[in-house]
Amino acid sequence: MLLGAGPVIAQPATPPSSSSSSSSSSSSSSSSSSSSSSSSSSSVAPAGVTISQAFEAAWLRAVQARESDAQDRRARAEQTAAASLWAAPPAVELNHLNDRVHSNAGRRETEVGLVWPLWLPGQRDARAAAADAESKLADAGAQAARLRVAGQVREAAWKLSAAEAEVAAVAAQARYLKGIADDVQRRVQAGDLARADALAARAELLEASAVQSDAEQRLQAARTQWRMLIGFDAVPKVQVPPPANISTAGLPAEEHPELRLAAQSVERARKRLDAVNLSRRDPPELSLKYREESPGYGEAAQRGIGIGLRIPFGTDSRNAPLQAAAIGDLDIAEATEQRLRERHDADLALARSALQRTAQQLDATRDRAGLLRERARLVDASFKAGETSLPDLLRAANAAAQADAALARQQAALGLAHAQLQQALGLLP
Repeated sequence: MLLGAGPVIAQPATPPSSSSSSSSSSSSSSSSSSSSSSSSSSSVAPAGVTISQAFEAAWLRAVQARESDAQDRRARAEQTAAASLWAAPPAVELNHLNDRVHSNAGRRETEVGLVWPLWLPGQRDARAAAADAESKLADAGAQAARLRVAGQVREAAWKLSAAEAEVAAVAAQARYLKGIADDVQRRVQAGDLARADALAARAELLEASAVQSDAEQRLQAARTQWRMLIGFDAVPKVQVPPPANISTAGLPAEEHPELRLAAQSVERARKRLDAVNLSRRDPPELSLKYREESPGYGEAAQRGIGIGLRIPFGTDSRNAPLQAAAIGDLDIAEATEQRLRERHDADLALARSALQRTAQQLDATRDRAGLLRERARLVDASFKAGETSLPDLLRAANAAAQADAALARQQAALGLAHAQLQQALGLLP
């Protein structure tokens, strides 16, 4: 699983400054351009938050957590109903009859009864099995929902990490160009360079400042997204383990949260179909009644106690729609499980190959960035010696800066690929 210690991305090396004095003036002059980045970093909560802690915080805020709780409460309610002694709540019957409006001869009848709906043979066990399947489905749904939230946290963390690395890269380039612009301006005043070179250097610096502003805006957007997801500003220090330590082993297929949810959905549909097949008619009703009858005024009342049994008939008009719906739910659940297993296998293979390709691309990008940085240093030294023109220096510096930014992005891409593989394997942070 993703680790939560250590920096995610090695910061790109700052291109060589044109002189020691210019780099000192660069740091003082570029404070305004990097102030937003430093101030936003200082607003981040204390370090030490792991991906696991961020995930738990996101889960507490997630709507899926409320849905899981509601589904669990429904499952417990169904288990309670299935454990009842009666198929439905008992009822009380009250009947009273008199002739006061008609002959007024004093005739009256009063009947009081209790009615208990009874379980059909096997129906109670089938309902209990369906309720247990619903409870297991609620648990599987909660685990699957947690995995989805974990995927959101992982993606947001790596997106934020990539944005921070990009800001660091463009800020280093802006500082370097500021040093070049100051050095060129001094050489123009000394008569060593033409004023056109100073204008070109200043234009490159302005462009770098605009790029830095855009990168800081994207970083702010990533931080806002992270805060909305997690609920606080603390950013975990995510890192990718070395390729030799990356494990591609995950949970068994039957333990993967998404596959377990699909399998449990099929089981729930089967149990519901069994319950429907054993509920082909409304439950029979057992009744116990007390009756008191008076034939008229002055005559003794007659009392009696009776027991009754009411058995409804099952008809196709009642059963066919219920059975069709249950069979349809089972067919849909089975088809969904099959498609999900196929998609899981494809996603897992794709995640593994993507991680391998991204690691290879990172090696190539790292080598290219090193070569272009070395070339930029050589061109910088040649420029100071008056052997290279300013346009050649700016081109070399821009190529090195773009390579550093690409390296930062590729390192974040490797981290995201590793996180996506963990997600496909069904592993939580």
